[in-house]
Amino acid sequence: MSHMVTSDDLEQLLGSHLRALRIRRNLTQRALAERANVALGAVRNAESGRGATIRTLVRILKVLERTDWIEALAPQVSVSPLQVLASRSRRPRQRASAARAPRTPHTPSVPGTPQVQAAREEPDDV
Repeated sequence: MSHMVTSDDLEQLLGSHLRALRIRRNLTQRALAERANVALGAVRNAESGRGATIRTLVRILKVLERTDWIEALAPQVSVSPLQVLASRSRRPRQRASAARAPRTPHTPSVPGTPQVQAAREEPDDV
């Protein structure tokens, strides 16, 4: 049976990455909290994996100059999923269309026109 990664595991992993990055930047938790304009407890919670708001996370990442992590979470879509579905539903053409006969102009039969009057004057062959 494979090991399932829980949300708690992922939060702790993210927190440990935040902590390591903060230490590499030579910042204390208090200094990070002040620069990010968040509470010290919010930084502690984020680093321990006990949860943080998106706003807190974004502010911390800005101070740590790692907003690229946000792009990694939600990369910009280059092809619309609807376009992919639409392209799959259309079958490629199998053959060319047949040539069509040229259209001839159609003259409607309107009473009082010379064509209609001529037809009335001709006697019926009986």
